[in-house]
Amino acid sequence: MDGNGRWAKKRFLPRIAGHRKGIEAVRAVSRGAREQGIDVLTLYAFSSENWRRPAEEISDLMGLLRHFIQTDIDELDESNVRLRVIGDHNAFAPDLVALIDAAVERTSTNSGSTLVIGLNYGSQDEIVRAARKLAGRDPATIDAAALEAELDTGDLPPVDLLIRTSGEQRLSNFMLWQAAYAELLFVDTLWPDFGKAALAEAVATYNLRERRFGGL
Repeated sequence: MDGNGRWAKKRFLPRIAGHRKGIEAVRAVSRGAREQGIDVLTLYAFSSENWRRPAEEISDLMGLLRHFIQTDIDELDESNVRLRVIGDHNAFAPDLVALIDAAVERTSTNSGSTLVIGLNYGSQDEIVRAARKLAGRDPATIDAAALEAELDTGDLPPVDLLIRTSGEQRLSNFMLWQAAYAELLFVDTLWPDFGKAALAEAVATYNLRERRFGGL
């Protein structure tokens, strides 16, 4: 979800205004995904590299995350959405960790769609953590499936479509393993302007592609 800061800068607004508008886009895309029958939607909210940002901006982002969970958890639960978190969110403030854990637990038995939020997530760190879990096992028992099962996404399907907004064309340490055969789509739209219609257009583009997974 890239482009919040640039959205704000274009309007001579503080960066937090872009992040607030970005939360509105999260709601719109989440609702659009449910309406379009998308089973799993994953949003990269806070990367393990985002700690390098100014302390004031990090504090603003944490505040927005708190607000989103507090205001939107009822809608997610009533819509039968299961909330999942990938990454090490235990690095956040204890009260925020408790809020996240409670939201995940509250929706854990929901059987509709799944909304996955990447919090303090980095794919390289995820793969390293998975490798550590396998370190004591007989090497003969370790294959791609074994490592995949230990990833944060071990209970989730592979990525079909990976969308990056704002015109940037890189993965930025996001789901490097899971996106091995994903269709990649880079769009110029800044995240705060990305909504239901943009998601529908992205899915339509995906549906036109031929996926061969290395075959003919």
